[in-house]
Amino acid sequence: MLSYRHAFHAGNHADVLKHSVLVAIIEYYLKKDKPFWYVDTHSGSGIYKLDGKFASQNAEYKTGISKVYHKEQLPELLEMFVNQVHEANVGKRKPTYYPGSPWFAANMLRSADKLRLHELHPSDNKLLVENMKTMVQRRAHIEKTDGFTGLKSIMPPPTKRSVVLIDPPYEDKQDYRTVVRTLKECIKRFSSGTYAVWYPQLTSQESKNLPNKLKNFGANSWLHVSLSIKGAPKGKGMYGSGMFVINPPYVLVNQLKDALPVMKSLMCDPLSGSVNLEFEGI
Repeated sequence: MLSYRHAFHAGNHADVLKHSVLVAIIEYYLKKDKPFWYVDTHSGSGIYKLDGKFASQNAEYKTGISKVYHKEQLPELLEMFVNQVHEANVGKRKPTYYPGSPWFAANMLRSADKLRLHELHPSDNKLLVENMKTMVQRRAHIEKTDGFTGLKSIMPPPTKRSVVLIDPPYEDKQDYRTVVRTLKECIKRFSSGTYAVWYPQLTSQESKNLPNKLKNFGANSWLHVSLSIKGAPKGKGMYGSGMFVINPPYVLVNQLKDALPVMKSLMCDPLSGSVNLEFEGI
C-alpha cells in the first residue's frame, strides 16, 4: 500500500514522542568517538512545511510540536528535541518546518557516521532526495525500496554500531507481523544494535499485542514508553502512540521519567490522557 503520506500528520503528538526519543538515542551514541550507522525503514520526505497543503488540512501539529516549541525550562529529553526543531526553523517566530527522522539524524550525525534511508512511496522518495541532498552529501544512501527488506540486507553494519528506526504507517495490518519478523531476523544477525519501533495506539488487537510480542524477544534490555492523549475510543482512530526500544541507552529511563509528566500536561486530555513507562535489564 502506497497511499500513506506522513505530511498530513507532521508534528503531531506521536511525532513529538517518537522524535524526542530518537534524538536522545542519537545524542547518546554521539558520546563515543566510534562512528555508527543510522538506518530508517520508512523515511518519508525528510522535512515538512506546516503551512503547506498537506499538514495544514488537519493541523495536527497544533496539538503536538506547537505545545512544546516555545516552552522554557523543559526537561532534558524535550529540550534536546526542541532545540533540533529550532535549528530547522532559524529566524522563524513559530514552527514553520517540521523535521522528519532523516533530518534529525542528518543534522546530528558526524562526517564519519552514515545514514541508510529507505522510502518506497515514489513522491516522498523524490522529495526525500531533494530535501536531504544539501545535508547528507556522501554520508547517506537513499533507496526507493521496502524498508524492511533494506534493513535486513545491511545487518550487521560494518561499524558494529547502529541506531535503527522502524516506523511503518501500519495501514496494512501485515505491517505488525512484518515488524516482528524483521526484528527477529535482524537481532539474530546483529544483537547489540539499538532498535526503536514506533507504533500507533489503536483499538485493534494487532496494535494492542505488538508491545507484548516485542517483550517476548528475550532481548537483554528493552524499554517501552507510550503517550495516550485520550482514552481509547469505542470505534476506530488513533488515541496515542508508543515507542519500543531494544538495547536502549541506560540514561533514557531517567530522561523519560522527567519528560513524560510534562508531555502529559501539555498534550493529553486532563481527564482521560495517560503516559506509561516500563523497562527491563537497564
